[in-house]
Amino acid sequence: MPYSKFRPKAPTPNTSANPVPAYPDIDAVWSAFQGYFITITNLVMYRPAWEAYLYQALKEFAEDNVLYVEFRGTLPPLYELDGRQLTDEETVAVYWETAQRFQQENADRYFGTRFIYAPPRGVDNTTMLGYVSLMQRLKEVFPGFVAGFDMVGQEDKGQPLISFVDTLLQLSEADIKVFYHAGETNWMGMATDDNLIDALLLNASRIGHGYAIVKHPEAKALAKERGVPIEVCPISNQVLKLVEDLRNHPAAGLVAEGFPMVVSSDDPGAWGAKGLSHDFYEAFMALGGAKADLRFLKSRPNPQVGYSSLDEDGKYNLMSKWIEKWDEFVEKGPTLLAGNKLHPTKNTTTQPDLEASTNHSNLSTTKPVTTTKPTTTTSITLA
Repeated sequence: MPYSKFRPKAPTPNTSANPVPAYPDIDAVWSAFQGYFITITNLVMYRPAWEAYLYQALKEFAEDNVLYVEFRGTLPPLYELDGRQLTDEETVAVYWETAQRFQQENADRYFGTRFIYAPPRGVDNTTMLGYVSLMQRLKEVFPGFVAGFDMVGQEDKGQPLISFVDTLLQLSEADIKVFYHAGETNWMGMATDDNLIDALLLNASRIGHGYAIVKHPEAKALAKERGVPIEVCPISNQVLKLVEDLRNHPAAGLVAEGFPMVVSSDDPGAWGAKGLSHDFYEAFMALGGAKADLRFLKSRPNPQVGYSSLDEDGKYNLMSKWIEKWDEFVEKGPTLLAGNKLHPTKNTTTQPDLEASTNHSNLSTTKPVTTTKPTTTTSITLA
């Protein structure tokens, strides 16, 4: 079938439609969302195509000044031209080799990539046991690349964490980090928001979305005490109909009280976004409040580095690179803005005094940071 005939039939989200009548409820938008992944995955499972797909994704993040990416992913059945299907370990090797190649070719602007194995959650216990066994093997074979484990899919319709608790405890016993999706729901008192409690009891390093955590004060207090952040995905939460006006997002209150969180872009390609800037913009405008300024932008990447799965040396090195780019942004930003076509008459010799913004006293690292070079963004997680 020619692509011109295939494309209109592809079950992908209609990003040009009025979303209210096009997707009247969460189930409708999730159906389109999952249909998008089914279509795209089948188009790019040829191994060289998958490599190009991943490389392009990393390229778009690097062009957005993202220094480091931890991404969740499944292990689709990639194949070679002769029809041979790759094993799961070979598929992870494709991820790793592509990430290594990109990093080597972009060493001046990109720090690294790690992979979170995230199979679908709507399975039985036998299948989940297979996922966990595979996770243990992957961690042994790719210890510096595979960061940990999660499960993906519509949480309201998938199996709750408690259904797999005996199996998932094997990951804790093997000292494998977990980054569970939990509380991606508007409901209260359901298995979906109870996942927040189980994620913490299963020692999650981060919690994907955590949208319902404000409804569970004990879980919220425990997460704050342990320094377990939620991964906030503003655009995703809006597109998937958890919140209409992002100013009403529960994370706005969490920002105000200093609750641990990171900003993520979830699945930016599904709705025409790129990199992380779109979600950072929404977080800045809607979650930070009317008085948000450079301090808000600067305060986001610091914890994102600290909440990454890197070891302490890796966090220190990444933070040092970020500080370099922040200094460059503060130094050159006013000049770039003054030269922007939107402000052709602005005097480029008169710049606002941003010297105070280069003080890094609130950017804690595991070692003292001394840098004379002038930097950009942050570690991210695609939740």
